[in-house]
Amino acid sequence: MSPASTGASTSVDAVSPVRSSDADSRLTPGGPGYRRMSFALFLAGVATFALLYSTQALLPLISGEFGVAASKASWTVAAATGGLALFVLPMSALSERFGRRTVMTASLAVAVGVGLLVPFAPSIGTLVVLRAVQGAALAGLPASATAYLAEEVRPKALVTAIGLFVAGNSVGGMSGRVITGWVAQEWGWRVALGVIGVIAVACAAAFRLLLPAPQHFKPGSLRPHVLLGTVRDHLSDPLLRRLYAIGALFMTVFGGVYTVIGYRLTEAPFSLPQGIVGSIFLVYLVGTVSASTAGRLVGRLGRRGALYLAGGTTAAGLLLSLADSLPLVLLGLVLITAGFFAGHAVASSAVSKTATHGRAQASALYQSAYYIGSSAGSTVGAMAFHAGGWAGTVTVGIFAVLGVVTITVLGSRAARVAARRAPVAAH
Repeated sequence: MSPASTGASTSVDAVSPVRSSDADSRLTPGGPGYRRMSFALFLAGVATFALLYSTQALLPLISGEFGVAASKASWTVAAATGGLALFVLPMSALSERFGRRTVMTASLAVAVGVGLLVPFAPSIGTLVVLRAVQGAALAGLPASATAYLAEEVRPKALVTAIGLFVAGNSVGGMSGRVITGWVAQEWGWRVALGVIGVIAVACAAAFRLLLPAPQHFKPGSLRPHVLLGTVRDHLSDPLLRRLYAIGALFMTVFGGVYTVIGYRLTEAPFSLPQGIVGSIFLVYLVGTVSASTAGRLVGRLGRRGALYLAGGTTAAGLLLSLADSLPLVLLGLVLITAGFFAGHAVASSAVSKTATHGRAQASALYQSAYYIGSSAGSTVGAMAFHAGGWAGTVTVGIFAVLGVVTITVLGSRAARVAARRAPVAAH
């Protein structure tokens, strides 16, 4: 389980290894600039997830207005996450040349601009296209943000810093859904999406004003063959491949559950109004806590132990959610959310630590796999719900969690084999 090969010495290094003389100048908790940086990226995470999943809590209303089934309405979510998955690698390459802060700022500007157009979509087809463009624009955020942190934050604080960014994602996802739920109940889904667009504009402006200028960024090349060489290096690393798969599988669970939950709760036996359904997403606060404490979890249990715990928590939540009892469904959502955000924070920070070069590309590949998982979960989860009800969606989630556990077990075995071989190689 060695780090990604450094064979492409002329590659687009997302982060060249920081010299020891530079290490002390990197940001650390309590130091100057750290809070500004953390809050700026927190706001970027809020804007990203609020926009990316802005239609998810509104799917029953969108289905009703356009006269389409859940499986078709779910494409307003899947198109956005699919667009992000396709463009995250090219955007990460642009960040190598033009800088992390520049690409993140431009991405947010385009995404919020499209967000102000989305409420005026005249058809489901137009809405899906606009959401795909919005997702493609947002692709400049995730990989660039994690690469920025890897460059500007001391290694010991990296998991915590990435956890705070992921926490911003959870707050954005939560607030976007809660706000749209209540606004849509009174004024309709179009007004609700407009409100989210305005909030995202404010977050984007504050992000640009607060984020410190990078001090350790070194511009790289945009040569395609160099980029492809870096990507090939990362995909040849077994540990990185496992981390990419884990991110995709966790997001398959999460995307499926939160795409379909609105349909389940508006139908019998719950029959909840739209505002209450939107408020269900307050459980994202649990994700904020679990993501921001992922560093301590890894410190106590190790990376694989933390992933086992995250997977087990997610599976327990899925099984609890099968009950026709609203308190048990809510408890299930709490566990699913806590397990997902902890697992995501652990896996994404492990990618940044594992890659010794081209970290923006390493992070971009993780994000691509992660959002492919989201698109797959949204689409397959909705199809399973149409075919077998909530139990069908839960079945998809359980298989995904089993995949996480299986991959982690294989990683543990590979680590033991490598440990036994190391003393022999030393002799």
